[in-house]
Amino acid sequence: MLWYLPIIPRFKHLFANRDNAKDLTWHANGRNCDGMLRHLADSSQLKNIDHLYPDFYKEVRNLRLGLATDGMNPYGSLSTQHCSWSVLLVIYNFPWLCIKRKYMMLSMMISGPRQPGNDIDVYLSPLIEDLTKLWEEGGFSV
Repeated sequence: MLWYLPIIPRFKHLFANRDNAKDLTWHANGRNCDGMLRHLADSSQLKNIDHLYPDFYKEVRNLRLGLATDGMNPYGSLSTQHCSWSVLLVIYNFPWLCIKRKYMMLSMMISGPRQPGNDIDVYLSPLIEDLTKLWEEGGFSV
């Protein structure tokens, strides 16, 4: 079973809030760029992505996201024939808020008798469709 929590309306909600909108451009406007690794935005991987996609880099309101997933047995018994997998999106645009629970987005819950394994791409398809839509169409109007 899959529960998908659509991300586009939640992104719109973030940009509709003035304080959040200001914090979402922190990585470009307020970050200390002294060559030290102080935030994920300073990492060589994100700099590499910015180099590969210069048009994406130029627009400071574009969201830089990380995806994390992990499974758990909600009933605490190793013999239970059930597991749940959460899929989280982390918004790297924020300053240290990106690691706060409020700004980590639960985008999916995958539940079933066993872990998704190599078939996880089937479960991730609604999320990938929304991300692809955002990438190809550009922004969204609030």
